[in-house]
Amino acid sequence: MELRLNEVHASIRAQLADAEQPLCAYIYDLEALRRHATRLMATLPPECELFYAIKANSELPVLQTLAPLVDGFEISSGGELAWVRDHFSAMPLAFSGPGKLDAELAEALVQNVEVLHVESLHELQRLDKIADTLGKTTDILLRINLPLEELAETTLMMGGKPTPFGIAVDQLPACLAWLRLHPRLRLRGFHFHLMSHQLDAAAHLGMLKAILAQVKTWREEYGLAIAQVNVGGGIGIHYRAPERQFDWASFSDGLAALKRDCGLPGVVVRFELGRYLTAACGYYAMQVIDIKPSYGKTFIIARGGTHHFRTPYAQGHSHPFHVLPVEHWPYDWPRPEVLQQPVSVVGQLCTPKDVLAFEAPVERVRCGDVLVFPYAGAYAWHISHHDFLRHPHPAQWYLPAEAHAHAEIEPA
Repeated sequence: MELRLNEVHASIRAQLADAEQPLCAYIYDLEALRRHATRLMATLPPECELFYAIKANSELPVLQTLAPLVDGFEISSGGELAWVRDHFSAMPLAFSGPGKLDAELAEALVQNVEVLHVESLHELQRLDKIADTLGKTTDILLRINLPLEELAETTLMMGGKPTPFGIAVDQLPACLAWLRLHPRLRLRGFHFHLMSHQLDAAAHLGMLKAILAQVKTWREEYGLAIAQVNVGGGIGIHYRAPERQFDWASFSDGLAALKRDCGLPGVVVRFELGRYLTAACGYYAMQVIDIKPSYGKTFIIARGGTHHFRTPYAQGHSHPFHVLPVEHWPYDWPRPEVLQQPVSVVGQLCTPKDVLAFEAPVERVRCGDVLVFPYAGAYAWHISHHDFLRHPHPAQWYLPAEAHAHAEIEPA
């Protein structure tokens, strides 16, 4: 994943030149996103597909950059369906997630969603009734909550234990028996999204091996014609140690061998990546308003906060950042600064939970400098409580993707 800091910094300085208030902004590097997505697609083995999970970041320029590159989009709500179809009338879509409304299921059929991921027998029954009313047929995947001995725990688990997600394995026979009697719903395969934040490529391969072995067993036991196995996303970003990211190169090599040896020829393995696709293309920038010593600690108070950038609080980590020096100082008193000591970065909210980084060492930071938080392109602005305290929303701008789509691809 490429971080083009020079380009990002230049764009921030250009915005500062005309700023009348302290800066707070999201910057999205669409060229870095294009290069990253192109590398991932180029290194996927045969019979593998990559859909983008738009819940990570559904900004239109992000979707427009990814649409020509990925195999489709994964959506999880009627609102996401409407947003995508307003702008991408023919994009292949997979509709997943629990608690789908009847109206959402009906609209998915009307809008020709390629496949629906069904979460329960009751949802199967509702979908069949709606399909019958509309005179439609549709392909489905059964989302299975699969307990696996090989499933390594991560910080966010959606399967392998009691959760609201997917169909427990002991309920699978009843679902398969019901489907045999209701041909409007065509079983294409299975969906497994068991966890997120996986940073270990070998552990992820181990999970996929166990999933494919289980699908092979079910195919033989129940006489199923399986065309697709959706293994979800789950690949994480190492926010705490950005230099130690998921090893995609070894993962793609191992995936090719796994697919070759799994005994499921012709079965497509589909990924629905979100965070791993877009996190590195986004930056959150906040200008320092005040520096406050307090009982042996130092707090940097900056424009914005977790109501804009909730990722650090949601993940429970101190988010990495760097200081972009700004020489302009508009006041006639000495400029507050901190030299070579740990600081905690907080925002403008009236809560002690408004912390983006804590006890982070800095060489130098001054009032008026800009703090730049990388890896802010996924589950950042889109999961934040934007209107708390009615602060203005941050500025947003995009560094454009280069026009040439056939540039030389560097290894991932």
